[in-house]
Amino acid sequence: MKIFGKTLTLQKTIPWVLVVCGSIGLLCAGIITYDKIRLLENPTFVPGCDLNPVISCGSVMQSAQAHAFGIPNPFIGLAGFAIVATIGMAMLAGATFKRWFWLGLQVGTIFGIGFVHWLFFESVYRIQALCPYCMVVWIMTITLFWYVTLFNIQTGVIKLRGTWQKIGFFARRHHLDMLLFWLIAIALFTLQHFWYYYGKHLHL
Repeated sequence: MKIFGKTLTLQKTIPWVLVVCGSIGLLCAGIITYDKIRLLENPTFVPGCDLNPVISCGSVMQSAQAHAFGIPNPFIGLAGFAIVATIGMAMLAGATFKRWFWLGLQVGTIFGIGFVHWLFFESVYRIQALCPYCMVVWIMTITLFWYVTLFNIQTGVIKLRGTWQKIGFFARRHHLDMLLFWLIAIALFTLQHFWYYYGKHLHL
């Protein structure tokens, strides 16, 4: 794979992807958890990221979707991102893991990617509000899924045949282009939906 003209070796970069994405996701999940606890203690508490009717963390935190599995969603993020960051740190320290371990991590990232896309849909089209910290979590989760998948393909943990092998090669070669397209598509869907608010203010 190449990034800005340089060969990208996933065996060397995947630990940093895990550490960086895991740490940023953990930080955001921690901030959301703190605000959630404050909101439970005081229903009149206004989170610092309540900026307008669209950027409104409080609206998201008070929704039914914020407790998808019977517990606050950020608790899941705290556990998941802590595990991811720990795996990355262990790899930087020289640890290696067996195929079953990477398959387990792949399953975890598949769950994560499905969950954040559901949250994206619910937040944009049902709750009608956005939480900036949640959106950072979406980006970190998508990035983790993408590069864990590419790493597993490159190292043979996920074995591809025929046409799928060609698709896998194309994805590894254009990894950054495809990731950016994915994130930009989500941003455009979000902007299009809330254009009634931001478009009006841009014309003022």
